Amino acid sequence: MNNPLGWIEKDLAHIRDKKLFRALTELGTGQSPDITIDGKRYVLLASNSYLGLSVDPRVVGAAGRALGKYGTGSGGSRLVSGSTDLHRELEERIASFKSADAAILFSSGYLANIGTISSLIGEGDMVYSDELNHASIIDGCRLSRADIRIYRHLDSGHLESQLSSDRNRKGKRLIVTDTVFSMDGDLARLPRLVELSESFGCMLMVDEAHATGVLGERGSGATEHFGVEDEVPIVMGTLSKAIGSLGGYIAGSQGLIDFIRNRVRSYIFDTSLPAASLAASIAAIDIIENEPGRREHLWRLIKMFKSGIGDIGLTVLPSDSAIVPVLVGGAGPALEFASALRENGVYTPAVRPPSVPEGMCRIRATLMAGHTEEHVEIALRAFKSAFETCMK
Repeated sequence: MNNPLGWIEKDLAHIRDKKLFRALTELGTGQSPDITIDGKRYVLLASNSYLGLSVDPRVVGAAGRALGKYGTGSGGSRLVSGSTDLHRELEERIASFKSADAAILFSSGYLANIGTISSLIGEGDMVYSDELNHASIIDGCRLSRADIRIYRHLDSGHLESQLSSDRNRKGKRLIVTDTVFSMDGDLARLPRLVELSESFGCMLMVDEAHATGVLGERGSGATEHFGVEDEVPIVMGTLSKAIGSLGGYIAGSQGLIDFIRNRVRSYIFDTSLPAASLAASIAAIDIIENEPGRREHLWRLIKMFKSGIGDIGLTVLPSDSAIVPVLVGGAGPALEFASALRENGVYTPAVRPPSVPEGMCRIRATLMAGHTEEHVEIALRAFKSAFETCMK
């Protein structure tokens, strides 16, 4: 009998042949600088918890108290029974943190992007997207059914030429970009994007997932870093990275937030965030704003690590964030390099297609404020050993 799912095994065989098969690695601890895997201790150099707040006792304590008061789940969507005073408090806190009129929560950053983008534009409209934008932005653009223009990475001249070519077309226009690109760690040139959006009458939406907590004097993100907080009308962010919790959000004008509440399907039809995640996020944002020393320490470690990697002779892609991409090349060599790191007590897996282009596989190292200089020294020794074993 013909197996209608038989094609799956062929597809998996193809994935394995190309050294792209993915499997899970189970951590026996939280996102601390030191973790355990199968009972063995490693230095974690692969977490997006950039400020170490997911294991901060104050954040964990806030989550625990909310858990005791509100229970484990929210019980419904925001528009039915899943809206609490904590949801409102966090939305107000985010709006203040991002210097916006209002904010609205989603269960994840992915849902925030796909729902918002596909509601702001539709058939007959145009969206302009950096070629290295996150998958959630790409999927949001596709779901919108708008005409999609992909501009070369960070190439505002290419974007301007696309906008000029479409100048006489009818329909809404949206420019959308990551502010910190998740696999490369570099920054979008927000002031220039603001100029282009204003010159051509476009909406501008930015994804602050990897910038929040790390960039800006208050840790608010790249919009603060570039001084364009009042000039970017649609700001998306996550609660799952530097904030150390779970969820996503959009910040902007009250009108934008009211529109999302009434039009965006990934908000309307989704169960709301549980109270523990909300309380943790509120506590984390307070720490981010009031303890700049965490961020300053993180940046010292980033500088130390990048300098050490350069001394080893490895290629580091230009980065302006806590993400340090160490280029290896093919998928096979990248897997071997990651394995050698693990043998030397450092856990940071290889990043392979489709996350990055073929031939651009890398070790995506990420620093955390919880790391010490000793952790960085251990990591650099591991990278040196892996380099000598795998690449010489």
